[in-house]
Amino acid sequence: MHKLGRGSRDKVQQFMAITGASEKVALQALKASDWHLEGSFDYFYSQPQISVTNSRHLEDLYSRYKERDADMIMVEGTSQLCNDLLVDPQDVVMLVISWHMKAATMCEFTRQEFIDGLQSIGVDSIEKLREKLPSLRAEIKDDNKFREIYNFAFAWAREKVILESKLFVPIFSIVIVFIGTSVFQPVLSMKLSYNIPLILQGQKSLPLETAIGMWRLLFAERHWPLIDHWCQFLQVRHNKAISRDTWSQLLEFVKTIDPQLSNYDEEGAWPYLIDEFVEYLTENGCVQRNK
Repeated sequence: MHKLGRGSRDKVQQFMAITGASEKVALQALKASDWHLEGSFDYFYSQPQISVTNSRHLEDLYSRYKERDADMIMVEGTSQLCNDLLVDPQDVVMLVISWHMKAATMCEFTRQEFIDGLQSIGVDSIEKLREKLPSLRAEIKDDNKFREIYNFAFAWAREKVILESKLFVPIFSIVIVFIGTSVFQPVLSMKLSYNIPLILQGQKSLPLETAIGMWRLLFAERHWPLIDHWCQFLQVRHNKAISRDTWSQLLEFVKTIDPQLSNYDEEGAWPYLIDEFVEYLTENGCVQRNK
């Protein structure tokens, strides 16, 4: 790299710092994009993972973290995974990893999710995954990937609902067709009762505190200036669960409306909650809008 000019060396260093890639990969991406830094990121993130993984190593890795009495990685195994990776469980990189694994539930991984996810990342050991953490974390900075991760996070963070339902099966119900007498009423009222656990995929909305936590996690890397105001507004004015529509529309608001709201159209088709947020910002002097 010593043969490169100062400007090119700076771009290589910036590329490596943001993506976590090696100098060789940085040079390849920058050359492919004619030394345009933004273009080099597009090139880098568009390349498929070409690392070859060892299926036996992946199975061993899964066995290390799965429950003893269940074929699933649960909270305890996920916590141990974080410890081995030397990351906080609340680090956004764990969300990115879960996205690669297409995990259905927070802090849980099926065998297929875990193994397929590591294969898509291109690693088969904790050491290799740890080396990938900088580039995985940097995926939040890519607009297209951020949108996918953001949309994934809503379903991923929903609470799993476990209900215990009783299924009642009437006994001798057919008898009443032939014998219409109250003599058999006590018999007809007898029922077999079964306790059946119903495990639903998740609630249709996110609890407010969960949604706020996810927004702070996601936008910590994107630096949306209004994130604190948004969270305060929800706690003061809304105080309800967050629907998927609100979750999706907020991202559109963040991407299209500048922090001073200069291009906000009051006649636009924004959800009522977003309109209320704009009023809240104006009323509290958080922004100065030019009308």
